[in-house]
Amino acid sequence: MGGLARPAPKQFHDPVQFLPPMNSLLRFLAISACFILTLSACSDPSPASNAEDRNSGAYDVVATAGMIGDIVRHVAGDAANVVVLIGPGTDPHIFVPSRDDLRVLASADIIFTNGLHLEGRMNDVLERLSSTRPVHPVTNLLPQEYLLLDEKGQATDPHVWMDVQGWIKATEAVAQALAEFDDKNADQYQTNAGDYIRQLEELDAYARQTLATIPAEQRILVTAHDAFRYMARAYEFDVHGIQGISTASEAGLLDINRLVDMIVLRRIPAVFPESTIADRNVRALVEGAASRGHQVKVGPYLFSDAMGTAGTYEGTYIGMIDHNVTSITRALGGEAPERGLHGKLGSP
Repeated sequence: MGGLARPAPKQFHDPVQFLPPMNSLLRFLAISACFILTLSACSDPSPASNAEDRNSGAYDVVATAGMIGDIVRHVAGDAANVVVLIGPGTDPHIFVPSRDDLRVLASADIIFTNGLHLEGRMNDVLERLSSTRPVHPVTNLLPQEYLLLDEKGQATDPHVWMDVQGWIKATEAVAQALAEFDDKNADQYQTNAGDYIRQLEELDAYARQTLATIPAEQRILVTAHDAFRYMARAYEFDVHGIQGISTASEAGLLDINRLVDMIVLRRIPAVFPESTIADRNVRALVEGAASRGHQVKVGPYLFSDAMGTAGTYEGTYIGMIDHNVTSITRALGGEAPERGLHGKLGSP
């Protein structure tokens, strides 16, 4: 299409004030329903928390997760105001959007999601939004044979960003979607995407070379939940999560005991907590192994479902993966520079 044709802002009339008291789940469903019914009247295009960062001549993008927002910022540049809905330290598997989050979604000109069930509790809202504006899963260019399938043959593992090659395809998907949305800047989006992909290729090479230094018998990654299977496949690891793919699942005593048996048998040197999940299960593994005479250390927190603190190197996708690769390598007996790929990592 040619230049953007954006509707004039309209007043958002908050329907929630008319709702009776109810439990939290029913309240969320009622808020969502009212939000959808009033969607055509929604447009507060400048959330107050992001007002100072806005470019008044740009269109508004909402990305559900930080890793996605990082792609969009690189590809769109100054053409877009980008808001990330699910921030650092927040678990997207159990994230329920607030009323303010619904307003932010309603203000978007275009929305980028991960798909593959990452945004499970927002799926209905996102589906309804897709009838009024573009909603793009960044995983939609990945071929079926690339995706990890469950026992029913369904692609339910959303953690594609753990394989840098998978995230390169996500970058291509964002560039394609933005070029269709704003075709007058299509060439610039493709140029920006190419620049970013070159950085990702360097990151992927670092990951392969660095992780390869871990002794073969120690290439076993035990983490808080099953978020690292794409990474394990890409970089030749054996991976075990205490919880399942979604953190909505709970780890039981049998799961803990099974992993303790493996840790002791295979003399695993370290297990890893994650930044968005309480570390009690990881520490239960350490205590269980110690009771059987094997000392296993708790490695650095890994970034799984969210990046690090905004404004830090670890708060970027490249910094997130650099931190994970460097931390895993050093904790499992491989060789990696203390400050990572470009010497930008914070203290381990």
